[in-house]
Amino acid sequence: MRANRWMLAAALAALAGTATAAPLMSEEWAKAACTAWNADATLTKDLYETGWAANDKKRGYKALQVARKDCKSSQKVEVRIAARDGKAFCVSGGLSTARLDLDVDYAMTADTRRWIEMGKGEYGPMRAMMFGRLSFEGPMGEAMGNMGPFEAFLLLVGKVPGETNACPQ
Repeated sequence: MRANRWMLAAALAALAGTATAAPLMSEEWAKAACTAWNADATLTKDLYETGWAANDKKRGYKALQVARKDCKSSQKVEVRIAARDGKAFCVSGGLSTARLDLDVDYAMTADTRRWIEMGKGEYGPMRAMMFGRLSFEGPMGEAMGNMGPFEAFLLLVGKVPGETNACPQ
């Protein structure tokens, strides 16, 4: 139902000659983030080469769940990453459907304005976590060993268009 409302709004905006983006961290945004992930050489190449993508407890994927703290009633979204054909490939993006295994999966939350700042590259993941701007759960040692790609993921948030004036439904 939510997806249909957004698709209707997008279609009406297209007819009116204006573009509208899905809400930041909505189901539609997560699908677009998955596509953008697969076009990013740092994410696909580096996270495969370090063995990060293969650390999935033999499930076949790792989940990266993200949410906007100031959108408390919104469902969380995720991208699922799998080691395939020599790349860390995003195999799906959408609403979070499975319980995370924080031995291999990641959960990140921040206020909308902080996601915008990180997406613009105003600061990286270390500063964001040190100053409490980004809440992080997951295998910290693994994340620390992949700070470059982790920063590329935060920049991806700024590359994928997302409406920030309203929360995802």
